Amino acid sequence: MKIYNYFQLVACFFILTSVHGQLKVDAELRPRFEYRHGFKTLFPDNTDAAAFISQRTRLNTAYSADKLDFYLSIQDIRVWGDVSQLNSADANGLGIHQAWGQIHFTPDCSIKLGRQVLAYDDQRIFGGVGWAQQARSHDAALLKYHKERFALDVGFAFNQNGEALTGTTLTVPNTYKSMQFAWLHNDWNNLKASFLLLNNGVQFIDANNNLNNETRYSQTIGTHLKYKADKLGIASNLYYQFGNDKGDNDLSAYLLSLEADYSISPKWKASLGGELLSGNDNGGPSNGTNNAFTPFYGTNHKFNGLMDYFYVGNHANNVGLVDLYLGSVFKLSAKSSLNARFHSFSAAADIASTNSKKLGEELDLVFNYNFSKDINIKAGYSVLFASEGMEVLKNNTDDNGNYWGWAMVTIKPSLFTSKKED
Repeated sequence: MKIYNYFQLVACFFILTSVHGQLKVDAELRPRFEYRHGFKTLFPDNTDAAAFISQRTRLNTAYSADKLDFYLSIQDIRVWGDVSQLNSADANGLGIHQAWGQIHFTPDCSIKLGRQVLAYDDQRIFGGVGWAQQARSHDAALLKYHKERFALDVGFAFNQNGEALTGTTLTVPNTYKSMQFAWLHNDWNNLKASFLLLNNGVQFIDANNNLNNETRYSQTIGTHLKYKADKLGIASNLYYQFGNDKGDNDLSAYLLSLEADYSISPKWKASLGGELLSGNDNGGPSNGTNNAFTPFYGTNHKFNGLMDYFYVGNHANNVGLVDLYLGSVFKLSAKSSLNARFHSFSAAADIASTNSKKLGEELDLVFNYNFSKDINIKAGYSVLFASEGMEVLKNNTDDNGNYWGWAMVTIKPSLFTSKKED
C-alpha cells in the first residue's frame, strides 16, 4: 500500500465522522538503541559486539459508530541506515499491524474480524509482544461476549499462502495453519480467574509424498489466577499440553508458576516467584513422546529474563526450564522508577554430557521515566552469568562476559479526536 493511499483513507474518515461517528487518530515513534554482547546466546570468541538503532513508526486510526468499531494501524519497522541516503525506493515499505472491524449485535455480544492483537491475562500464552518492534498480530475472527464481570471470547483462524485453485498446504514459515480457542474470565472482589482452551494446528509437509501433507494439532488447557488484597498480590498459571507436535510425537507437557508481590511502602514493591516449564531429557523428543511445553504466542520477552535466552524464537522442544526469581520496583519520583529482578535458571530435565542442571543467573535493571504525557524514556542493563549446563545447550565454552544494554524513547501523540454526535 502506498502511503498516500492511506492518507486518502484517513481523509475519508474525517468526512464521515462529521456526520456518522467518532474518529481518533494517534501516532507512535519508538527508536531504540541496543548494545548486544551475549544477548539471546553466549558470546563467542573472536567476534565484535552488535550495536544498532531500530525504530517503529505507527499511524493508528480508530473509528466508532452505531454498532461498529473499526481500527487500522499502519507501521514501518527499520534499522537506522538500512536504506541508503538519496534512495529512490524504500526497501522496508509499510506493513499493516492491525486492520479489524467489530460488529456489535447487542451491547454485550459482538464479532471482531481481521488482523488483530490477541492478548489475554498476563500474556503467557497469547500476547501482543509489544517489546518487539514489529509486535504480533493474528488474522482471525473473534466472537466476544462481555457482560459486567464475565467475559467469553471464542477465536478462529485459518492461514493460507494465498488464493489457489487446488490444495490447502501452507508453506509460510513461523505461523500456524489453523487455530481455535476459547477464553473465559470472571472477576470477583479480590480474585480474577481465567480459563483457556487452545487447539493449535501446524502444517506438516512430507518432502517425499505431498499426499501425506497434513495439519497436526496440539491442545493447551489451563487457568490463570490473580488475587489482590491490600498490599499483597498473588498470581498463578497452570497449563497442560497434549495432542501431537509437528513431528507427530505424542505431546505431554505442563507449565506451573506462582508469584507473590508485596507493597512494603508506597515507593517500594517486592516480588518473589518461580516458574516451571517441562522439558525433554537430553534436549529432544524421544520414543515418540515430547515433554517440552511451548508458550506459543505469548509475550515471552516478559518472562524468564530480559536477555531472551528462553522461548523467544529459541529453546523449543528442549530441556525445559526452572526459573526462580526475586524482584523489586522502586518509585524514585512521581515520574520515574527503577525495576530490578534477579533470576536463577535450571533445566527441568537432564542435560546431555553433564550431570548438572544449572544454567546460570541473570540480573535485569530497567529505568523508566515519564517525561510528559506523550513521551516515555526507558533504559536497561542486563548481565547473564552462565553455568556449565548453559554452555552445553549453547555449544559454547568460550569464557566471555554476556551483557546487554539498551535505551528507548517512545513518543505517542494524539493527533485528532472528533466528538461523536448524540
